Amino acid sequence: MSSTPASATAVHDRQVDLEAAISIRGLVKRYGDFVAVDGLDLDIRRGEIFALLGPNGAGKTTTVEICEGYRSRDAGEVRVLGEDPADGARSWKAQLGIVLQSGAGDSQLTTREMLTAQASYYADPRDPDEVLELVGLTEKAGVRGKSLSGGQRRRLDVALGIVGRPTLLFLDEPTTGFDPEARRQFWSLIRSLRELGTTMLLTTHYLDEAEALADRVGVITRGRLVEVAVPSLLGGRETAPAVVSWTEDGARRTEATATPTALLRELSARFPGEVPDLAVARPTLEDVYLQMIGEAR
Repeated sequence: MSSTPASATAVHDRQVDLEAAISIRGLVKRYGDFVAVDGLDLDIRRGEIFALLGPNGAGKTTTVEICEGYRSRDAGEVRVLGEDPADGARSWKAQLGIVLQSGAGDSQLTTREMLTAQASYYADPRDPDEVLELVGLTEKAGVRGKSLSGGQRRRLDVALGIVGRPTLLFLDEPTTGFDPEARRQFWSLIRSLRELGTTMLLTTHYLDEAEALADRVGVITRGRLVEVAVPSLLGGRETAPAVVSWTEDGARRTEATATPTALLRELSARFPGEVPDLAVARPTLEDVYLQMIGEAR
């Protein structure tokens, strides 16, 4: 475990937000000469879904593992549910739920047996059958884990993560390998957990998933947090030029403009009826994300 001088701790304790679900100030983690996390500051509010975005090797996993108490840090202050994860006691760990990329899908136990065993580790767990209903696996209660489909296994992973009534849930790439229908069913599950008051930290490479689920998103690259914002405002999306496209004289025309309404009026005056193949689009979350990480690189 890392140690921080008492004087430095006193300074940072005045800066971290003890009311936040997660509060980080000046986080640094090195692996030899490589700096994986480089002075990161972040606050995640209680009750929100926060998506942490970034390319592979950006520092996402290291940051999350430090918050979970699984990895030490070299500098900085971290408070998760008001406590330092480096010193988290069993009572603190019982407030966390963790859904990793690989779960218990190959188990010979049934889904109810796995949930019952997991629930036995907690002082006040949810009823396993209640959790099975919440994640849509009631009809699979007697089915062995290895016989579940990919989407059902992921639901089981979430069930195992929430049976202990976590205050804070970590979700690591939760829908990797899902088909579109299964992903949207999973999104509904995540939204229902937020309604129960669960705070969630989500890491994902799917930008549409972050936009659909997250109250706020943070972009991390080279160990530094580039920006934190609601998805619709990230990277100045709300003020970025609109791209207007249409077909004219047999060719596709495209124009970026800060005043799309004026351009549409001009086009309407030019064409006797509907403007052929008209489309108006603002930059997507993926557009601004790729631009942000490209600039950071």
